Amino acid sequence: MMLAAAETHGFLSPTGVEIAFLLVGLATLGAAAITVTTKQLVHAALWLVVALGGLAVEYLLLTAEFIAWVQVLIYVGSVVVLLLFGLMLTKAPIGRSPDADSRNGWVALVVALAAAGALVWVVVDAFRTTWIDLGGPSQGSTQVSGEILFRHWVLPFEALSVLLLAALVGAIVLSRKDAKAPEGKS
Repeated sequence: MMLAAAETHGFLSPTGVEIAFLLVGLATLGAAAITVTTKQLVHAALWLVVALGGLAVEYLLLTAEFIAWVQVLIYVGSVVVLLLFGLMLTKAPIGRSPDADSRNGWVALVVALAAAGALVWVVVDAFRTTWIDLGGPSQGSTQVSGEILFRHWVLPFEALSVLLLAALVGAIVLSRKDAKAPEGKS
């Protein structure tokens, strides 16, 4: 009975997971679009949280639990907090900012669509004949991800942590005021 159900499943009869994946993907895409189009910096950071959280849910739907939790801990928990911390320390405007609009939206949209098309073409062309072996450990499992991360990506991972630390120190340095202002200028 299970084989007959598996054989009839096709493109026009999606499963619940596929429907959830599509709906969460659309919500994530909407949140990302609002992130880059809003004129309020704090709202952009909060919509970025929604977009990154949506990506974590997509990873969970793909059964890559470890990557999903890394997404939540590192990106939602650290990068967005660092971004908000930097906004607060540099005294960026909280409300609408006239400086947040460069009036080059159409150029940015054309470049973004061209880049997205190129990326889709490269990925489809690169993985056209690739098949995933479902008999081994799942690619998103903690064991496989840990082996890949600590075998091949240790130095870039550590470089990223140093870069984030430098950004935090830079935000603190930019936010400090000199105790003595130069005299004679009025």
